[in-house]
Amino acid sequence: MTELDAGLVGEQIAESGQIAEPTGRGEIGRARRRKEDARLLTGHTRWTDNLQQPGMVQVMFLRSPMAHARITRVDVSAAKELPGVLAAFSGRDFADEQGSLPCAWPVSEDIVIPDHPPMAVSEVRYVGEAVACVVATDRYRAADALEAVEVDYEPLPAVMDMHDALTPGSPKVHEGGNKAFSTTITSGDVEAAFRDAPVVIDRTYIQQRLIPSAMEPRAVLASTDGDTFTLWSSTQIPHVLRVMLAVTTGIPEHRLRVIAPDVGGGFGSKLQVTAEEVLCLLLTRRLGRPVKWSESRSEGNLTVHHGRDQIQHIRLAAEADGRIRGLRVELLADMGAYLMLVTPGVPMLGASMFNAIYKMDAYEFACTGVFTTKMPTDAYRGAGRPEATFAIERVMDELAAELGIDPLEARRRNWIRHDEFPYTTISGLTYDSGNYEAATERAMALFGYDKLRAEQADRRDRGDPVQLGIGVSTYTEMCGLAPSRLLGMANYGAGGWEHGSVRMLPTGKVEVITGTSPHGQGHVTSWSQIAADALGVPFDDITVLHGDTAVAHKGMDTYGSRSLVIGGVAVLQACEKVKDKARKLAAHLLECSPDDLEFEAGAFKVRGTGASKTIQELAFAAFTAHDLPEGVEARLDSDATFDPDNYSFPHGTHLCAVEVDTETGMVRIRSYVAVDDVGKVINPLIVEGQVHGGIAQGVAQALFEEAVYDADGNLLTATMADYLLPSAADLPTFTTDRTETPSTGNPLGVKGVGEAGTIASTPAVVNAVVDALRPRGVHDVQMPCTPERVWRAVQGTRGGVRS
Repeated sequence: MTELDAGLVGEQIAESGQIAEPTGRGEIGRARRRKEDARLLTGHTRWTDNLQQPGMVQVMFLRSPMAHARITRVDVSAAKELPGVLAAFSGRDFADEQGSLPCAWPVSEDIVIPDHPPMAVSEVRYVGEAVACVVATDRYRAADALEAVEVDYEPLPAVMDMHDALTPGSPKVHEGGNKAFSTTITSGDVEAAFRDAPVVIDRTYIQQRLIPSAMEPRAVLASTDGDTFTLWSSTQIPHVLRVMLAVTTGIPEHRLRVIAPDVGGGFGSKLQVTAEEVLCLLLTRRLGRPVKWSESRSEGNLTVHHGRDQIQHIRLAAEADGRIRGLRVELLADMGAYLMLVTPGVPMLGASMFNAIYKMDAYEFACTGVFTTKMPTDAYRGAGRPEATFAIERVMDELAAELGIDPLEARRRNWIRHDEFPYTTISGLTYDSGNYEAATERAMALFGYDKLRAEQADRRDRGDPVQLGIGVSTYTEMCGLAPSRLLGMANYGAGGWEHGSVRMLPTGKVEVITGTSPHGQGHVTSWSQIAADALGVPFDDITVLHGDTAVAHKGMDTYGSRSLVIGGVAVLQACEKVKDKARKLAAHLLECSPDDLEFEAGAFKVRGTGASKTIQELAFAAFTAHDLPEGVEARLDSDATFDPDNYSFPHGTHLCAVEVDTETGMVRIRSYVAVDDVGKVINPLIVEGQVHGGIAQGVAQALFEEAVYDADGNLLTATMADYLLPSAADLPTFTTDRTETPSTGNPLGVKGVGEAGTIASTPAVVNAVVDALRPRGVHDVQMPCTPERVWRAVQGTRGGVRS
């Protein structure tokens, strides 16, 4: 093709509309409907469970009915004889190759990390642990064949209570004992802060155990062509999973491809290297054919890692005017039976957040991780930050009650003022920006705070059996899990960087490749908006590729509200590199100096003339490569890796009004206002969705959800009939708004939003419930604040806490 022919082809492409005109309006801040939704909402999805492979078979796992026992015999011979069964195995059949499921965060020098076989070999330590498996032509035959597997157990004592577990002589979950680790962090003179303090608040709070309930249950499909393997999984972490599977199974990393297709929610529950992922790989290696596992809901309640489960002893010392002198936190954190990927790190993520938005002179945090014979805990939406925020926001209300002042006034006397940023907190973090005053004032106005307080006083004076409670939560969180150097100092087993690539296609279209792996957050839409503004190309001319280690070859994946503040910035930086390359080519073609060019609306223009080249025209010129300047490659494609210098710190004020029927214990949320500051907003619709979903999960912890075990270690809430998830009918209408103080830690000015609603809402709701009952001597109601617990608190009987 001659140069003239190439030019004509370029003109024809432009005229045909394949190279669209640059957008005239900025995309960042625009309320775009999500590109993903048309496909996701109409069933044109690629869930792992939908995938089929030639010759595929199904595996089902036999799970322990006992919380703690020795395995004395496993006989799978009868199962092998049943129709449709291809194979059956016990844990002993894989003992030499299954390795141990990884824990990537040894948080202290004294930590005990027991071996964690994907399939139990000699001992089970929680109900639901896999002890055998059957592979059959379909999952129903596999499930039926499980009934033919014979297992003999020698019962061992269950260990269910953390205090009992640490008592000398208690039965042991592992030979090394029941203490997983202990650590203490101190800043300032704590003894001096508490010595002769006019006010000391001493409280104990329970963070109940929660069961993540993603829309899509887990599923795994593994296949092999002999020496290479592909694993599809409903995971949040395809890149991390690939590394960990290579280490665990011995399959060379370069011969292993991991794909996260459409993933229907995770909330941390799919931030994991699971037994089923390891075992499906081992089975496909052994059988030489594709093997799929799909989780049932009741199986998921037993075997998806659980969240929260802490006992928090909080002591706060203050001056007579309410100024905080010091804070002491003693934490017992239930690890469950094993340490999974980041299990011990979850309570440590909260260590720097108990001081929240408040100034104080001294702080001490002490945490003990405890083994019990329950399903392991691990990251669940917010991962340590909701637990910390709950404790400090509850105790701030207790401080206000002790002093007889408004809860918001107690906070005002202690929070960091907007003119004090950047501010280094007592726990050592430097908050880069914020304006707690503005968010609170906006929330109060939307809420009608003074009017509701007047109504509350009237109801109290009248002795109304339905009392009004007002709950406050002023929060911040540490999110954007990075930078790598800080994670290294915390002994975390990976970095916090993120990778992005931009490919300029010959026709001017754009492929963005991101190392983040979405599971409902709208990355495709937001990343398209970032790239559209940076490159000046139409929003619809951009596609986003993700979730496949053979396509997005580098990444640290999605968790901890890190995707936008790290992954989105990596995409922006890759776009800037594309423009740098394009500038050199444009200068050559326009016969000017690069310094004479200005970039606007997707085109390089020569200052003072009408000459210009769009970046999409330059992409075609790079493709033909007929007239490239010396040293310029025949491509504009670029990539970038971003590792920030600091976390990001979104914040906000959530206010909740509840009506509590003191005769029945029934709680009804009457109004809820959330004003969040997440820095620069890329897409308001996506922010709204994240906040709404987060509030729903936080309200669920406050009022509905709780994983309950009996004394023998049986999970009593193993089904949706027993584990109460709120429906839309159980939730109020949320009033949401935003203030905006851009982050100074990244060029987009963005902060995380994925966990904000969950972090803020739980204490807002519980504070409201307690506020309604405080005149009756109640200073706490254990979560979830069910009608029975609220009623018992009013009556002063077991299940509620009175002053």
